[in-house]
Amino acid sequence: MELKRLASLVKKGDRVALAKGITLAENDSEAGADLLGYLGVPGRAFVVGITGPPGTGKSSLVDRLIESYRTKGLKVGVIAVDPTSPITGGALLGDRIRMTSHAEDRKVFIRSMASRGWSGGLSRATTQVIRLMDAARYDIILLETVGIGQSDIEVVGVAHAVLVVLMPGLGDDIQVSKAGLMEVGDIYAVNKSDIEGADSMVVNLLSVFRGSPRSPPVLKVSALSGDGIGPLTGAIEVIRSRFSEGDTALRLKSIRGMVVETARGAALQKFADVSGASADRLAQQVRAGRITVEAAAARLAR
Repeated sequence: MELKRLASLVKKGDRVALAKGITLAENDSEAGADLLGYLGVPGRAFVVGITGPPGTGKSSLVDRLIESYRTKGLKVGVIAVDPTSPITGGALLGDRIRMTSHAEDRKVFIRSMASRGWSGGLSRATTQVIRLMDAARYDIILLETVGIGQSDIEVVGVAHAVLVVLMPGLGDDIQVSKAGLMEVGDIYAVNKSDIEGADSMVVNLLSVFRGSPRSPPVLKVSALSGDGIGPLTGAIEVIRSRFSEGDTALRLKSIRGMVVETARGAALQKFADVSGASADRLAQQVRAGRITVEAAAARLAR
């Protein structure tokens, strides 16, 4: 399909065209890059990043958020970044399995993406897929990261609001409070609130932010029962209202993140393309004692 026509169909909300565009972006093809150039200025959709350690119920919570936003009549896009299969390179344990109740809803588009080794909980093509969904006029984009713990923070750059999902029983609360995740969230949700220790975890989290310049909401929720989902969506709506009112800093935050992540991806890909043979030659020189590891790394980075 000719790219201008494909872009036009994406902007009309054609789901087949959107799926084809996402595939082009994921395959990192030249056609994918050209397609993105026809989409126009990004920034219409409100992007919510959902992050946190594995096992905290992020996918089930995303399912509840989809339900909540659909009752408001909003068009919802979901990007679920999964671990990569070492055999096929595809997404393992695709989160769409947990969201089957929305499979027939034409106003919901769910895409699982393999992280393919991309650090920080995001797939390399994530920013491109956000732009495609944005062009397809989705009102809300829910971006669920792979869930790798403390380093799972790159989501901050591309999301307008960051929801950090935690749960009781993660271990030492002091360690949790020191994690990088505690520095990036706009909203904190203690999921599985029926588990013993939920109240004390909320208190501990609130104490972390006491006296801090920032005081994000800390809420108890249960994705299983639906308890607390109303206050959670309400907290997200506070930020979305700023976005809807044209908060320049909030809008620029996401676009800046897209620029940085896209540049980082291009640089890493270029490095990967040229580093293999060079790295082998430099490794031989290090082994022979002619240069140090640091000197070899400096040469490789040129």
